Amino acid sequence: MVKTVPDYTFEESAGLRGYRRIVGVDEVGRGPLAGPVVAAAVWLDPARIPPGLNDSKALSAKRREALYDQILANADVSIASCSVEEIDEINILQASLRAMERAVAGLKIRADYVLVDGNKIPAAFGLDAEAIIKGDARSVSISAASIVAKTWRDKLMVDLAQQHPGYAWEKNAGYGTKAHLEGLQNLGVTPHHRRSFKPIHNILYQGKT
Repeated sequence: MVKTVPDYTFEESAGLRGYRRIVGVDEVGRGPLAGPVVAAAVWLDPARIPPGLNDSKALSAKRREALYDQILANADVSIASCSVEEIDEINILQASLRAMERAVAGLKIRADYVLVDGNKIPAAFGLDAEAIIKGDARSVSISAASIVAKTWRDKLMVDLAQQHPGYAWEKNAGYGTKAHLEGLQNLGVTPHHRRSFKPIHNILYQGKT
């Protein structure tokens, strides 16, 4: 199977239909047991697209960091999140969509077309948009958004790990690894844990039913 490399085809196609400010949006952090869900929206200047953009998961942390700096220096970027409290209140899917809405709304110049990673378009965009399955591996704008969102969230989880040592968040970014689950058993639940997620819910309510 030939691996796809993201390109500017989706953006060019939207441009041919008359759109001028075409933005990519992606979120990261649906699966972790701790921390917010984070989204980024990115408008790339076609003349200054950093080389080597790809799905953030296909890049090393060092490469992501380098691209993150280049994207921030050359693009219109907005980063937004949905808190653990919001995730627990409205569920992770709705929180992911809300984070994407906030990211798009936070751009310096309003978008007129949004390329969204995945199969759902947030209703509150109020903009023409296109959902692209595996978009972070197909559109450079979505790739850039995925790199920004993941790098920013990973940095945040490293900061939170210093405040709450023992869960290995600096390594697992809040995902339910063995070290994280051991930390939960030994140290209990922090304010940054998602109480609606089953492993956390079970710890909080075991013996109470």
